[in-house]
Amino acid sequence: MAKFSDIIGQEQLKEYLQNTIREDRVGHAYVINGEKHAGKEFIAGVFAMALQCETEGVEPCQTCHSCRQALSKNHPDIIRVTHEKPNTIGVEDIRRQINSDMGIMPYSGPYKIYIINEGEKMTVAAQNALLKTLEEPPGYGVILILTDQADALLPTILSRCVVLNMKPVEDRLLRNYLMETMEIPDYKADICVAFARGNMGRARLLAGSEEFENIREDAIMLMKYIGEMELNEIVAAIKKINEYKLEISDYLDIIAIWYRDVLLFKATNDVNHLIFKEEIQAIKKAAGKSDYAGIEAILKALEKAKNRLRANVNFDLVMELLLMTIREN
Repeated sequence: MAKFSDIIGQEQLKEYLQNTIREDRVGHAYVINGEKHAGKEFIAGVFAMALQCETEGVEPCQTCHSCRQALSKNHPDIIRVTHEKPNTIGVEDIRRQINSDMGIMPYSGPYKIYIINEGEKMTVAAQNALLKTLEEPPGYGVILILTDQADALLPTILSRCVVLNMKPVEDRLLRNYLMETMEIPDYKADICVAFARGNMGRARLLAGSEEFENIREDAIMLMKYIGEMELNEIVAAIKKINEYKLEISDYLDIIAIWYRDVLLFKATNDVNHLIFKEEIQAIKKAAGKSDYAGIEAILKALEKAKNRLRANVNFDLVMELLLMTIREN
């Protein structure tokens, strides 16, 4: 289904879009700014479908001809801008798919809606081409720019758009969704919520990822036994980490959450607020072995490792330094 009521945890943004429809004051251009996987495409799709819906009301009915076309992504007046180059939306993409097309009246709906996903990939020339259309759009034209980097857009573009910033979804709402809608057990939901950091799409991806579950188990196993490992065993572990298909920051986050659990247990002796409750014996052991300064040193080393990897420092070297720091503390 695809309704405003299916958008979780973005109440202000949702209310704003619903009011624009209810009060018949739809603007010509919107920027929806939010993290990757946060649900920008879903929100844009619901808004577009609601604008084109043949029935009165704010929610798209999902049963009229227009809604059925939108749901199947075959609506002639909801245009998703495509680009051949993987990391660039070029000037010709904008001229051909928006500028040249917008002059043609809608085929069936009251609006012609253009959805530009990954808007931050527009070149300066592409943005300047779009600017010409934004300056004098026809009454039926609506442009939705979806991005995770609003500051990558020209100030002149932003000044002509309504900028809607997505907010992190409350952990409580994420947890309820995973447990009730995806039927994820509570312990797994807690872990996914901790990693998602308020990102609904990311929580859903993690909950359905078998690889994530395997990686989590491997990372915990490494943390449990790293103090007893020889250097050659650590090198072998680094090689295995490098084979994972997920972003390395996810792996480092697993370790960070493990040591935050260790720090929390050391400070409170309370199991209830731990993410890795099922590993309480190992966490208790680690808390007894490490002092506060050692745990803080590990958490700082994790952040340093992330920064070094972003700067393209050699992966093996970064991970070896990190794991040796963990082993020593």
